[in-house]
Amino acid sequence: MVGKVARIHLQPASAGGLARAAGGWIIALLGIALLAAQGVEAFGRLEGPLRDAILGGAMAAAATALGAVPLLVMRRIGAATQGALLGFGAGVMLAASIFSLLVPAFEAARAQGADVFGAAMIAAAGLAVGGAALLALDRSLPHSHAPQPARSAGAVWLFVFAIAVHNIPEGLAIGVASGAAGSGDAVATGISLQNVPEGLIVAIALASAGYGRLLAFAVAALSGLVEPAAAIAGSLAVAEAAAILPWGLAGAAGAMLFVVIHEIVPDALRRGRPALTAAGLAVGFVVMMVLDRTLG
Repeated sequence: MVGKVARIHLQPASAGGLARAAGGWIIALLGIALLAAQGVEAFGRLEGPLRDAILGGAMAAAATALGAVPLLVMRRIGAATQGALLGFGAGVMLAASIFSLLVPAFEAARAQGADVFGAAMIAAAGLAVGGAALLALDRSLPHSHAPQPARSAGAVWLFVFAIAVHNIPEGLAIGVASGAAGSGDAVATGISLQNVPEGLIVAIALASAGYGRLLAFAVAALSGLVEPAAAIAGSLAVAEAAAILPWGLAGAAGAMLFVVIHEIVPDALRRGRPALTAAGLAVGFVVMMVLDRTLG
């Protein structure tokens, strides 16, 4: 043990090398603990939408990691099961886009003085802008869809990159929704439910390409960390300009619908059986609709 620790720090296997290594680890751990304590203290002083955005983003990131856990204990997860899980996630995001983002966008526009037609146009325009923005991002960034085990490791990493990128609009949706009464919790819950199968698929893709299970789990968990950062950005943007709340909610809905239609549903159909995918989508939609009405 002394030799292993010493070699990690490029020191000879001696008591002095071990002492220096142990001292370095102790200092590093104390620094991390101090930063964590300061972060907890600062978080305790936060209130309102920003606090909700951070909590929602953290929950979504944790759900991604939770979804990858079965890879550590199960040998194989069938393609049909993967398709059904992705279909469930698609149904959850579809319902969240409608009930937790698009409808509140219309209501927020009405609350700001727009008539029914004007509010509907704001929601429609925001929806289009959000979808167009994701389309432009999809075209400009290199990525791969649904890598198979036989494909190159590069294709698998591009797939992981694509998942991380489309976590950005999900995080933004959480942050923006935190500024709309009754929507933040529902959106965060829905995206977290969708992230569970997503984390599993990322881990499976890496494991199928020959990477170790622990590495596959770690990368899947890390892919969700973009969501808290994006949630903070979305919350701050809405807080600085409350007038953009309807546009932000509708834009987040458009971005999420693009992800569902362009990424999740095709991936689910490629992996599993159409009937199971459709059943999963229907169940996910109903579950999210009930959660939204309950949490709202």
